[in-house]
Parts: sequence; structure tokens; C-alpha cells
Amino acid sequence: MQHMSESMFVGMCELVGTSKQVAMRRETVDIYEMIHILVNNGVIKMTSGSYKEGFRLKGADCDIMFWPNNHRVIIDMSQSEYYNKANTTLILSDISESPPGFTLLQLLTPSRVREVQSACVIMNDKVFISSSTFIQIACSARVPFFTVHGPCGSGSINGEEYDHADCFVCDFWPPSASSWIDRCHSWPGPEVVDDIVRSGCHFVAIGHPLGPHEHEEWRISFSRAEYKLVYSMNHSQFLTYGLLKLFLKEIINQQTKENNKLLCSYHIKTSVFWALQQNTLPHLCPQNFLAGFWVCFKLLLKWVYEGTCPNFFIPQNNMFVSKVHGSAQNRLFIQLHELYKKGLACLLQSSSIRTYIIDVLYNPRLTICTDEKLIAPESTTDTEMFNSIDKRFGIRCHHVCIKCLVAVQHLIASPLTEYQNIKLQKVTANMFQQMAFILKNMQTNTSGNKEIYVADKKICYILKLAAKFGFVSDLLYIAMFYYKTLRYTKVKLAQPYLMYKRRVDRERYTEAVGGQSWSTKMRQAVANDIILDTIICYISELIPEQQSALQIGYNVLSIPILAMLHFLEFLCYRHIDATLSLAALDELQHSQGRYVNRGGPIYWEILGICQQITGNL
Repeated sequence: MQHMSESMFVGMCELVGTSKQVAMRRETVDIYEMIHILVNNGVIKMTSGSYKEGFRLKGADCDIMFWPNNHRVIIDMSQSEYYNKANTTLILSDISESPPGFTLLQLLTPSRVREVQSACVIMNDKVFISSSTFIQIACSARVPFFTVHGPCGSGSINGEEYDHADCFVCDFWPPSASSWIDRCHSWPGPEVVDDIVRSGCHFVAIGHPLGPHEHEEWRISFSRAEYKLVYSMNHSQFLTYGLLKLFLKEIINQQTKENNKLLCSYHIKTSVFWALQQNTLPHLCPQNFLAGFWVCFKLLLKWVYEGTCPNFFIPQNNMFVSKVHGSAQNRLFIQLHELYKKGLACLLQSSSIRTYIIDVLYNPRLTICTDEKLIAPESTTDTEMFNSIDKRFGIRCHHVCIKCLVAVQHLIASPLTEYQNIKLQKVTANMFQQMAFILKNMQTNTSGNKEIYVADKKICYILKLAAKFGFVSDLLYIAMFYYKTLRYTKVKLAQPYLMYKRRVDRERYTEAVGGQSWSTKMRQAVANDIILDTIICYISELIPEQQSALQIGYNVLSIPILAMLHFLEFLCYRHIDATLSLAALDELQHSQGRYVNRGGPIYWEILGICQQITGNL
């Protein structure tokens, strides 16, 4: 059993991530949100759910919560004295007629938010905000079009699936969850409890299906508290949570018809929280890893048998009501009990994790190393790090650029982790690139030659700073600017150890930059796709592609590095040497076959642009 637990721990580290990889994901998301709050303080944005917790499992969408910063929910009228009513819209939580975990929201002072104004309903001579109307209006306002899915709007942005929840924030801990504080004897620790209580809660737009005011009610959301609880887990506990998520996705739900999936990942998370608080998973480690899984599975089985899944913060809220009952409950219990009777062998039904069990069954004396540095060597961790930090803000005007850079300057002065420092470094490089081309596009025909010369010199300096802070591939932004200003140059990206996305010669990479700082590595050995905002003009030849991307709801156009390299070579050489220009075109055509991936179609489009320029219509 110990060998099997250790093997599963190693497997989950490979599937979900080592403690270092998970910390890196969390901290880079956190610093991104800090910048967003400093720049866009009108509407606050917070990532939630699995993505925020540190998972990057295939097929999972990204949950994001939005709330207006000048709206506050209060629990009782005495709390109104903490706010300036001249610039804050106050909303009162009224739980008197709602089931546990739900509330009505009474609008106390006028709101200028269109969704709030349009969702107002009168009940008993008081103005309340209708959750169903609010979420419908919020979804219809999103571009591209989002569809209502529970309290969220579900849709696609830049090809990625998102769940957006428009909600309201409350700075106070709800009295209905006060029993949770009293239960926290062993887990989580007092500092985490205090932090959670100080963070308050949110209200999301969905009512109780059996409540008297289903279309008007709002659910109390503890998303912020939940990610803080997940952050407080040790890595074995976190991986147990991950194993249960895979168990649900690949075993339970694979045996269930699409419209009959009664259990969801939130039930899984709740079982882990209860198991930890009830002190049944206190000393979980690689050697007893599977014991933790079995404890949580038995708890889920008990809940399904009883038809009761108590919310972790408000236990009176049974999350199985209207869902897990009657014949559906019986079928689910039978399904889970059959898995239970198989013991841990039930995990063999999972396509992702069965090999880690089989390896031990066939080699019972196999020595298993649980050292995370050997599970995920330096180059593996670096690959994930550099792919996760290259995220851009939607900066489309000069004054927003300035606000972003001021925000970065503010954060640099605060204590940061090594992950957050490198994230800020790349964010700054990306901001400089966007700012440079925004400044260039601000120039008009009336600008004098001297004025243009001085401005271009500054822009060039900004782009060189970006290349100094950023990836090797950021040199291509300088090449684009040179081409835009009729100066033709050549850029080579030929190091054999160059890391591109997740492709790298690990031996050469480690030999060249192993053990060096992430800052040095990214400047010397990392390349990524060229990311262009769809409404900023970089070079005129790409405007049709940017417009096309914008029409299908993409905020950015992603061009594979080799496509951009050979495209710029072709564009520059056609003004200097026709033979070299055709050679670059030939390279472009051949590189497509070697590196086609998710961005593959753009190769053919760029190739078509080049052919058209040469006259081959």
C-alpha cells in the first residue's frame, strides 16, 4: 500500500504539478490580479475555482468573478455608517424569507450600473435586485455572446472557455456562517480563519430552486474563502483533492449519461474540506496518500446514501436538494457502492492514473522516488513558468499604459516572491511593446520630421527595453517597428537550446542556462509566439488578419515565432534583394509543415499574403 501511495503521489505530481509548480501558478495569477485592481478599480476582477487554486487540468474552463467596486452589500443597517453614501451604492442582504445560504438583495441607494437598474423589482414596497434578470442582462452585454449557465455567463474568449460571474461583494462575514468559525479547532489555523473572516463574501446571481423567490434570490458565495483554504493545504492534501477530481471526471461521470451527472467538482471540494476539518486527513504524505482519497470517497458515499451534502460554511444548506433524490439518488448510490466494493482497484478505470497503479502491481519491489526535484526537473518547471507569465493586459490607449506602469512600479516596492518578480518583469516588457506601437499610431500627418524623429527614437528605446526585460523573441517587435518605419533589418533566432513554448532540447538548455536566474534564462533562451492586439496597428500587411480575428471575438492575434520571423525576412528583403526574399518565402512554406500547432491556420494566411505581394494571386 505504501508503494502504491508513493507511485500515485508521483503520478499526481506529473498530472497536476509539484508543489513548486502549483505555487508558481497561484502567485503569478495573484500578481496579475493585483495589477488589474490597481488599473481598473471601477470593476474588480478575481479568478476563482480550479484555475485560481492551481490546477491546469485539460478541458477545464476558467472561472472569473466581476463586481462593481462602488457597490457594497451590508448585513444590517448599522454597517452603512462605514461607507460614503455619496459614492457607494448600498445593498441590504435580507435572509428572512430565503432558504439557508441564499438571500434577497434590497437596493438601498440608487445605482448607475445598467444591469442593476434594469433588474430592479418591487416587493412589499421595497426595491430588490432580481438575480435572473441581472444575469440575463450581464450575459447579453458580453462579447462574444455568452450564455447563462447557473450564476455565470459561459463563453469563449481568444479560443479559451470562460465562466464569468457578475456579482456583488460584502466586506462582512455573514452571521449564517458564524458556526464555521467555531468549528475551526484544528484546520484551518487561526491566521487563515481571521484572514477569511476579514475578506467577507460575495453574492452570485442564482436562487434556490425550491425557494419562495427563486428568480429574485442570490446565493452567498465563499469563493475567496475557498481558495484561501485550498492554499492552506499541504501538497499531499491538495493532490488528494486533484485525484478526487480525476476520479469524478474519468470514472464516475464516464459511467453516467450526459444529462444525469449529479455530482460536480464543488461536492468533491466540500468533501475534502470536511475531511480536513474533522481531522481525518491531518498527516497526509506520499506514504499514506491513497488513505486520504479513500476517506473522502467514503464521505461522499455516505452523503449520497443520506441525500445530504452540507455546505462547508452553512451546513443547513443541503447542496443535494432538488438534485440528488429519489430514483436518481438510488442509481448514483448503487454506482458509487459498486466502485467502493472494488476497493482502490476502482482507480484502474481511470485512463490518466491506472499506469501508476499497474507499475507497482507488476513491480512490487520497485523503488519510488518522491523527491519533487526529480519528478519535475529544472527545464520542466521553467517550461511551465515561461508559458504562464506571457499574459497581456488589454491596453489600447496611452493613458492606460501609464496606469499599468504606475501599478507595476507600486508593486515592485512591495514584498514579492521570485515567481511574482519574474511575472512583473515580463508584464512590463509586454506593456512597453504595446505602448510603443500605440505611440507610433498616435503620430499624424501634420507631425514635423523632427518631431517624428524624436518620437521614433523614444519608441525604439522603449522596444529595446522590452527586449532587455523579455524573451529572445521580443526582438521581433523591434524588427516590426523598423520595417514599419522603412528600416530593414535581420534577426536570427538560432540557439540550439532555445525554449519555444513547450519544445526544448532539455540537455542543451540545462547545459546553457541551468542554475541561472529566471531573468537570465528568459532573456537568453526563451521564445514565444508574437502576440498582437487586434486593434493596434503593428504593420499594415497584418491588418486584415487582425480585423478577421476581431470579428470572431479574439482580442489578440497569436503568430507562431517562425511564421513571423520568415514573414519579416520576406518583407524586408523584397526591398533589398529579390533572391533572398524568395528564399525567405520558401523557408516560410517549409516551416509550416514542421511546426503546425494550435496556431497552424495563420501560417497559410501569412503565406497567402506573401504570395499575393509577389503577384501570385
